[in-house]
Amino acid sequence: MKFFKIFARNLIQGPSTIAFPFAPAWTPERLRGRIVFDLAGCTGCRACEQVCAGGAIRFDKTPQGLRFMMWHNTCVFCGLCTFYCPTKAITQSDDWHMAHAAAHKFEMAIREVIPYTTCSVCGLKTLASAPNPVGVVPPFSAEEIEQHRQLCAGCRKKAMAERGATS
Repeated sequence: MKFFKIFARNLIQGPSTIAFPFAPAWTPERLRGRIVFDLAGCTGCRACEQVCAGGAIRFDKTPQGLRFMMWHNTCVFCGLCTFYCPTKAITQSDDWHMAHAAAHKFEMAIREVIPYTTCSVCGLKTLASAPNPVGVVPPFSAEEIEQHRQLCAGCRKKAMAERGATS
């Protein structure tokens, strides 16, 4: 008898499932989804590679610069890379739509290269990566970030000491 009561209630209320993929699906707040990489904010510190639980993040040295590769097929979406990135160059979006055909598996990757540049002070070959302005007092201006992007690590330290910044 209880069955008919439940059956009638379900007929009146209608379906309780979502017609995905034919209708938009609800996404919970703070969902850890697809990784987003900001090349301009990366310092090349490789902290994300060290803490990646699934081994989805790799850095390789190439003649053009330091290559960042992130494979979404291997990522377990734990969020460790976003937590430990000092410049927040890696973030997680709420995009969870990653179903794909096997033929497109190599498109499920982020491939970016942090190019080499010549230090504008000493002439050494260095990465044209962003300085780490997080927590620096007073904060960096956009011009200072561009100036520091053209410096090697040693010259960047000297420039910070001359600036009188504290972190």
